[in-house]
Amino acid sequence: MTGDINFEGGLHLDGKIEGHINAIADDVSTLTVSKTGEVTGDIRVPNVIINGVVEGNVYATNRLELSHDAKVHGNVYYNLIEMAVGAEVNGKMVKQAKEDVVKESKRQESKKAETNSGASSENLDQMVSDLLPAE
Repeated sequence: MTGDINFEGGLHLDGKIEGHINAIADDVSTLTVSKTGEVTGDIRVPNVIINGVVEGNVYATNRLELSHDAKVHGNVYYNLIEMAVGAEVNGKMVKQAKEDVVKESKRQESKKAETNSGASSENLDQMVSDLLPAE
């Protein structure tokens, strides 16, 4: 599946998602990425359980559980963590208070938006100049 997912309550993922996963602001929503689950995108959920693969940053404002088959290729921002032997994190692991995890998530989101809008403007300028006749 391609596209962002916004949810509240619980979400169990056995398949592949290319897009960001966000929980509606609460403290109880939980995302579970099973052994066969794959996420390409950022995760912003209070409680996250990973036993599959994540290619992106993880922002867990409450609790992050990395099971023995978990593979995260990105930075991990968490308040509480439980990590099993065999779990992999290829990125920074940053312990932060709940409020700081939320702030970091918003900061990174703004940074990506600025980068994407800048790249789009440059691409648009190039496309326009390619279409105009040479002088």
